[in-house]
Amino acid sequence: MTCRGNERKAIFRDDKDKQEFIRILSNSLHVYTVKLYSYVFMENHFHLLVETPLGNLGEFMRHFNVSYTGFYNRKYKRSGHLYQGRYKSILVDKDEYLSVLSRYIHLNPVRIKSMRTKTVEDKFRYLQDYPWSSFNGYLGKRRNNLVHYGAVLSEYGGDTARGRRSYKERLLQDIAEGLEVKKNIVGQSVLGGDAFIKWIKESFIKGKDRESPGHREVARYKAEEEIIRAIEMETGDQFEAITKSRHPLRRVAMDILYRIGGMKGVEIGKIFGVDYSTVSQERKRLRKRLEKDKSLRELAERIEGRLSR
Repeated sequence: MTCRGNERKAIFRDDKDKQEFIRILSNSLHVYTVKLYSYVFMENHFHLLVETPLGNLGEFMRHFNVSYTGFYNRKYKRSGHLYQGRYKSILVDKDEYLSVLSRYIHLNPVRIKSMRTKTVEDKFRYLQDYPWSSFNGYLGKRRNNLVHYGAVLSEYGGDTARGRRSYKERLLQDIAEGLEVKKNIVGQSVLGGDAFIKWIKESFIKGKDRESPGHREVARYKAEEEIIRAIEMETGDQFEAITKSRHPLRRVAMDILYRIGGMKGVEIGKIFGVDYSTVSQERKRLRKRLEKDKSLRELAERIEGRLSR
């Protein structure tokens, strides 16, 4: 997906803006259980390649864009819209186009006018030096824990030295030959093979409003029982014990039931014997704790990984 500044004006004025953008992005990815595969930030726009297992792209982007716009407007004492209309999104065939779109995003910094006459080597060096992209993580440098590298690199041999080297070689070839994907996008909204496009049309678009392709039908929330079972299997603790006020995994359980279970704060509160506002506060405290506690973060990721199988 991409968002451009209103009237093509800058949405970043300095590196601190981009750092805050990443912080807000990190929070939104966690809150809405969104997987980030690739990104690039330019002066007046950004590109994100994401997967929304819960079919909640609209909620994710609304939270993310409103949060950053609020920060930007407060900092620069301005008001009004920051972006040029609604974000533009494309539904992608993950099996066929995930790595292509990742490389296309990573090539953005060398598509500017001043880079057109540069050599392949110069362009590649520029991409390596460009700090506001996930590209270097795909080379094994300056890796960002927000990015899921394995899905894209699986096409090149996995998230290994060989896989990263193959990705680099392919991108060098793209620089030399050019890489264009826009001509393959159907109806300005779907990128995939014939079978994928047919499936989308028949399953989610036919007979429906074009703006509402039924994302909720694509991915259902996990059942409460399945989540409880996954937490118990990964932790070795009984869920009843985890619900107690002093249990270290209590906040993790609340958060996963909210994000992956799709449960309301009131429903979760009944399970843990608290009101909905306490659930909200506990989830906020968890986000701060996860930034500092690597072992807890890894445990939460293992539980989510078990639920994504």
